Amino acid sequence: MARDRKDDTVSGARALVVLLGFVWGFQWIATAIALHDIPPWTLRTFGIAGGTLTLLIAALFVRADLHVPKRERIHVMIGSFLNLAAFHILGAYSQLHGATSRTIIISYSMPIWATLFSLILLKERLDRVRVVAFMLCLAGLAILVWPLFGHGVPVFVFYSLAAAVCWAFGTVYMKWMRVTVPPLASAFWQLLFSFIFLGSGMLIFEGLPHFHGVGLKAVLGLGYIAILGTGLAHFLWWSINGKVSPVTASIGALLVPVIGVTASALILGERPTPFDIVGFALIFAAAASVLLTPAAKPPMTPD
Repeated sequence: MARDRKDDTVSGARALVVLLGFVWGFQWIATAIALHDIPPWTLRTFGIAGGTLTLLIAALFVRADLHVPKRERIHVMIGSFLNLAAFHILGAYSQLHGATSRTIIISYSMPIWATLFSLILLKERLDRVRVVAFMLCLAGLAILVWPLFGHGVPVFVFYSLAAAVCWAFGTVYMKWMRVTVPPLASAFWQLLFSFIFLGSGMLIFEGLPHFHGVGLKAVLGLGYIAILGTGLAHFLWWSINGKVSPVTASIGALLVPVIGVTASALILGERPTPFDIVGFALIFAAAASVLLTPAAKPPMTPD
């Protein structure tokens, strides 16, 4: 009887992994739609604000402990800046200047950069699999972006690469500092600190928010980002944490770029070139090689 309940729990957690992949995958599409009418800093500030409130309500509902030890607060704040604030705003600017599918592909080179940071900071071993993955990633990036340089410098490439590097360093930094904050508490405080960072940026670069002339699609996109893509998604990540194997969680993370790129073609009408397809295949293979090895750990928040 107890074993049946355990099997049901694991099966339910696996279903949540798949659901999370879809929720985060479609968040890229919601962002692309919302950016037509809402400036990036405003979009990210209100998206994170709504997500923070949604997650707080969920945390109170399950009576989760949101306490963060005093010595770890600064590390959670730094992680918030890198994992959320920097990643989200850089990703938004990348989508403004380039195709959403390409932004997704480059952003999900993150596991490769995390491997390099782990080698430097955590003294992890760079085995043959990771060397091959790194080479695949470089080849994929070269094939993806080299043809674009014929039309000028593709600014979005630098934004999306910077987003991937910030996400990677933020993830490794939290491990390097041995942060022990429970996942739900960490997610809530990172969202709250990220709101402060992004809100400050909004006031500096865009001024007070105004929504005059914002269309219904953009409003719905913002609502999706806030409630589902941020608040609910982080709650789902907390719900599955520790209930499935790292490999299963990593497969969920790998679903995100697949769903995002597919939805970009179906919903946004983007048509990948042969270079895009080959580049995506190589970068995806590189990320899968890193995430699905036995020693791999899934990214903290693959959004």
